[in-house]
Amino acid sequence: MKLSKTQKRILYSLGQCYKKLNQPYQDKPLKVLISKAAFIDLILQADFIKKQHRALYKNLAFLENKKLISYEDKKIKLTERGQLHFDKIERELQPFLNIVDFWHKDIQTERKLQTYITEENTSLKEF
Repeated sequence: MKLSKTQKRILYSLGQCYKKLNQPYQDKPLKVLISKAAFIDLILQADFIKKQHRALYKNLAFLENKKLISYEDKKIKLTERGQLHFDKIERELQPFLNIVDFWHKDIQTERKLQTYITEENTSLKEF
């Protein structure tokens, strides 16, 4: 089953949303659920999926038809199949996330790093 980039982002976003919301309750018999409307509001607020409300609802309906998400008392959740797709996306992204994490921490190197100042349309000048 082929998902569009937007559908993958929505599915991944839902999985990450639940990971974050349920993190404080990992060792407790509690589970946080979120409504479809609240989830869409969060996606629009985050601004990483450039779609209108209507398009997001249609994408969610597609994911529901493909049995990747379901609803329980108007609360959206990943199905078992949806969780498998989420895990697959996460495995594909993990090497890139590791790279981001590496470059955002303090880097220690034994070599002396050189600094260059550049000006537009000129060559590098070493100091």
